[in-house]
Amino acid sequence: MVQWLRESRIASVILAVLRIYLGWLWLEAGWHKVADGFDATKFLQNAVANPVVDKATGEAIYPNFVAFLEHVALPNVGLINFLVAWGELLIGLGLILGVLTSAAAFFGLMLNFMFMFAGTVSSNPWMTLIGVIVLAAGANAGKWGGDSFLLPWLRNLFGRLFGKGTPVRVVKAE
Repeated sequence: MVQWLRESRIASVILAVLRIYLGWLWLEAGWHKVADGFDATKFLQNAVANPVVDKATGEAIYPNFVAFLEHVALPNVGLINFLVAWGELLIGLGLILGVLTSAAAFFGLMLNFMFMFAGTVSSNPWMTLIGVIVLAAGANAGKWGGDSFLLPWLRNLFGRLFGKGTPVRVVKAE
């Protein structure tokens, strides 16, 4: 299945539709946050005060994530506000345009998981499922987008910078 996702021309067309749909969801969410102003303070405070708990024991299921929110995210909420709003917008643009598609899908997955760890379900599982499919497809997901031009250029650039195919000589100290 993964080979089909990564190599099939039919899969690349299906993936283009999926990534554009997913990109639109991210772009729309990010655009509203950037345009209307976004403040995650109350969301973060609520996630700390009401963590996801095991119904049987009442213990927090993600105590490390709650500690991260309390000690890192809340004290730096201004940075979090910027990163979430612009991150969502850029993830959406990357997916819609098919530019750095795998990176956009990866960062979309990271945001979705953080939202779910905080206890928000909403559309996050659906977006996560599509994101996993797009990420698993690799470069084929961006075949009908900017990646078809950008990835060969980047491979060429990095090949020249790092001496593609040049063997590394080990010099022994005498």
